[in-house]
Amino acid sequence: MARSATGRPTDLELKILKVLWDRGPSTVREVMETLAQQRPAGYTTVLKMLQIMTGKGLVRCDRSQRAHIYRSRDTRERTVTKLAGDLLDRVFDGSASQLVLHALEHRPTTPDELAEIRRLLDEYEGRRR
Repeated sequence: MARSATGRPTDLELKILKVLWDRGPSTVREVMETLAQQRPAGYTTVLKMLQIMTGKGLVRCDRSQRAHIYRSRDTRERTVTKLAGDLLDRVFDGSASQLVLHALEHRPTTPDELAEIRRLLDEYEGRRR
């Protein structure tokens, strides 16, 4: 995924956001060490990404201490909602049914997952009434 001027995170930026959501406010070193558990990540790479993310408005930086503290600007839920809405609009022309159908047809779905999807749909319909 290429860098976006709209504030939409790239794949690496999403990984960093996930670290910040899970850990909470963190230093560059803390983010780097957490990312390194999945794949090697250099300090300067993580620092540069956090600087870019600050410029894009994805994270905030507290510079009041020697080790700068980064935190996500939006919650995980808000970011997921924005990304899902963007995908829905750009790829599926706003059709939620096409998105769901595509997801179900292209990934193995267990009977338990289908039951959970049905339960969530029922719950969603109940809230809309």
